[in-house]
Amino acid sequence: MAEIDETLASQNFLENSEIYDVIILGAGCAGLTAGLYAGRAKLKTMIVERKQIGGQAVTTDIIANYPGFFQITGPELMENILAQVKEFGCEILMANITNVSLDKEIKEIETDQGIYRSRTVILATGANPKKLGFEGEEQFRGRGVGYCATCDGFFFRGKDIFVIGGGYSAAEEALYLTRFGKKVTIVVRKDHFRCAKSLVDQVLEHPKIEVKFCTELIKVYGEQKMSGAVFKNNQTGEVTEYQVSKEDGIFGVFVFVGYEPDTALFQGQVDMDENGYILAKETTKTNLPGVFAAGDLRTKLLRQLVTAAADGAVAATQAEKYISDRR
Repeated sequence: MAEIDETLASQNFLENSEIYDVIILGAGCAGLTAGLYAGRAKLKTMIVERKQIGGQAVTTDIIANYPGFFQITGPELMENILAQVKEFGCEILMANITNVSLDKEIKEIETDQGIYRSRTVILATGANPKKLGFEGEEQFRGRGVGYCATCDGFFFRGKDIFVIGGGYSAAEEALYLTRFGKKVTIVVRKDHFRCAKSLVDQVLEHPKIEVKFCTELIKVYGEQKMSGAVFKNNQTGEVTEYQVSKEDGIFGVFVFVGYEPDTALFQGQVDMDENGYILAKETTKTNLPGVFAAGDLRTKLLRQLVTAAADGAVAATQAEKYISDRR
């Protein structure tokens, strides 16, 4: 009998009887902005985050294209937004989300901290760095192969660094990595960069950066440490090999070839495209009533902090309208 009572008590603790107006999944720029707008609208709001407050922006050293700031670090910007969010009474829960039920009027979010219910849900779980798939990538992940210059650049002070990719992230992070590496080589699969000319000019004019166009990374290799890499020119077929010097001992490879949406948890409930991005237009509405998608996880033309913030604001105001229309 005591065991049954203990089990019931545990269930009561886990199943939160409160019903929120808005639960936001993800505390990146989109999720935090949604929390800010929902809080200001006096909606009972909670943000659930499993990794780190601030999302991808926290790993960005300098942000120079967010309105109102000539330059600001990613962590500083996210700390500012978080302070605003808290000011308007939005709750923050750090928890792993284990299951979601989104197709009913009252949605349920199951976490390792309990079960929470809400009238609306804003999906803002963002996207994760995409792996390239070259030989040795998994073997040396975190031991020479990285996806975050801010996190790992420091480990390659005075060493050779290779940056794989030709978009905004690759160009920006290559410039950042010149602070540490004695030389930074950008390996671009196409014959041009896919970012603003002003940024390209900075890269091409930097004395510590070399660019290899029409080139692909085939493999990295080594025993205990990553000791070499093989590249191939996809126009001429020429294969070149890099071997780290005995003096250096190590070198770094940073991969910036895009992102994959963090949407696996919502598959089978929310409509997605073939790449896993949630189908939601500028209204942020999904195919499910009361469920909205904001930020990098939805189909959109541009994925930047400023568009993530815009999505968060739109999603929160749409959630507010959805609730008020049913009262």
